[in-house]
Amino acid sequence: MEHRLRGLQSTYDVIRRAARESPEKPVFHFLKTGGMDEKAVDISYAFFVGRVTQTANLFHDLGVGSGDVVSYILPNLPETHYILWGAEAAGIANPVNPMLDRDHMTGIMNAARSKILVIPADRDIRQKIKHIKDHVPSLKHIIQLGNNSGADPGDDVIFYDDVIDHYADDRLDSGRVFHRDDVCSLFHTGGTTGLPKLARHSHYNEIANARMTGLAIGMTSEDISFCGLPLFHVNGAFLTGLACFMTGATVLLATAAGFRTPEVIPNFWKIVEKYRVTYFSAVPTVYSSLLRIDMGGADVSSLRVAICGAAPMPCDVIEKFEGATGLVLLEGYGMTEGAAVSSCNPLYGERRGGSVGFHLPYQQMKTVILDAEGHYLRDCKTDEIGTVVLKGPNVFSGYLQEEANRQIWVADGWFNSGDMGRQDEQGYFWLTGRTRELIIRGGHNIDPAMIENALMRHDDIMAVAAVGKPDSYAGEVPVAYVVLETGADRDISGLLEFAKNHIAERAAVPKEIYLIDDLPLTAVGKIFKPALKQDAIRRATLAALADFGPGLNISVEADKTYGTVTRVSNVPEERIRDIRNIMGQYAFHTIINDKK
Repeated sequence: MEHRLRGLQSTYDVIRRAARESPEKPVFHFLKTGGMDEKAVDISYAFFVGRVTQTANLFHDLGVGSGDVVSYILPNLPETHYILWGAEAAGIANPVNPMLDRDHMTGIMNAARSKILVIPADRDIRQKIKHIKDHVPSLKHIIQLGNNSGADPGDDVIFYDDVIDHYADDRLDSGRVFHRDDVCSLFHTGGTTGLPKLARHSHYNEIANARMTGLAIGMTSEDISFCGLPLFHVNGAFLTGLACFMTGATVLLATAAGFRTPEVIPNFWKIVEKYRVTYFSAVPTVYSSLLRIDMGGADVSSLRVAICGAAPMPCDVIEKFEGATGLVLLEGYGMTEGAAVSSCNPLYGERRGGSVGFHLPYQQMKTVILDAEGHYLRDCKTDEIGTVVLKGPNVFSGYLQEEANRQIWVADGWFNSGDMGRQDEQGYFWLTGRTRELIIRGGHNIDPAMIENALMRHDDIMAVAAVGKPDSYAGEVPVAYVVLETGADRDISGLLEFAKNHIAERAAVPKEIYLIDDLPLTAVGKIFKPALKQDAIRRATLAALADFGPGLNISVEADKTYGTVTRVSNVPEERIRDIRNIMGQYAFHTIINDKK
């Protein structure tokens, strides 16, 4: 790996080298709509490095130094790449999910002490950030993509297209000397609700993982990657971004909204044929959707690999997808804290469905047993479930918020991923759930995947997620949230009977099944289990307090101190003691009438 990284101190160096080696080659084919009659906009490596340089110089002119933060709230545009890598060349980039509400956005920017915010020419985003300077005191400038023709953002805004060409495209005006350990980005974690943490990436974290990923999937300059995942997330930014720049490959940037654009999934196979796409990365929900799309005789022989991450893929979906397409589907594992990818099934050799394969080259991964306080006790034995820990040049230095760094490091610099898993005799890793998602029923550990994989074999079930519902006796009992296929019989008793007959472990059979229209998802397609967990806590609270009548107001929310709290309000003073006694039987924290 060091040979390919020699002389590279920053992500800016990666882009400069690629442009020097292949200046006229397209770095991006950009599709605006995903329609089949559309002609892609091609952007060369030479133009790309020039625009990134100009963008860095714009930020420098506005006062951004190596320790200053540029936030952006942008969809998947070529300009998003200019902003991301230009921000890393000038200072520190902070991508923000456009689907967050304004309070979350301002919370992220205040934590980052953002100096500049970049937004698209989008009315909804402009409305969200209206008067945002009043809520983010560190914010000095807002830059809007496009020009000022007919725009009315309501703030003092700099228009990107009106100023960018005034800056040099062949040098960094700052004269910055990069060091590999310089912090270059703050990516937020935690989904679309809750309390996002900001992961600090160094330049070396990002370029090392980009190289590791390229090695794992055999990436070359001839590859054309399909980018449908958002560029505020590490998968989209690095696996279908920086890793491509590392080898001089081309990125098919498939519309501003990626896989969420209505035309993209229906036209996916034809787009692959038209642009000779060689690999793509997606999440399980996308693969399930693609299985429902007729390939229509499209020639997809250019595709050599498909990658699945973000959430465990049901083995049944893997088998059906590979059978229907003839593709190699590599299931992998990664996280923001490891700069994107940590393990993957082998491209050549045995792929074990349901596993996340081997750790990537040049990084380490193992499972360990921790005590109740999170301290290291010992390494796991073969096939023994424990906590997955990571170590390597890709692993971040910690979260920006110091309070979030408690108990994240295990002995000797190993990062505690918070995931549970095991490693088999041949070295394959198998995830068994999040530490916080593990259902613990009377001291018995239950893997939610056991329930989910069994129920997914039911013909009428389209999607399922299992969580623990609080129980005053057992601590937790398993429950399942189910999305049915259109027109399916809504017979919960039949589903419970199916679960009983197909889940070998008696304790894992769900006590209840709730039918819902859609599972809550993060913006990158992960099932957002904290929302389901909160719903299960609320249901348990309603059942526990049913005798107190309908006048109580009950809500469940994320909390910085306790993780999750239940609030019970409108309680008569004479009943507070009774409710406190009942709720004291549960492990979660309850606040009554806003009094702890």
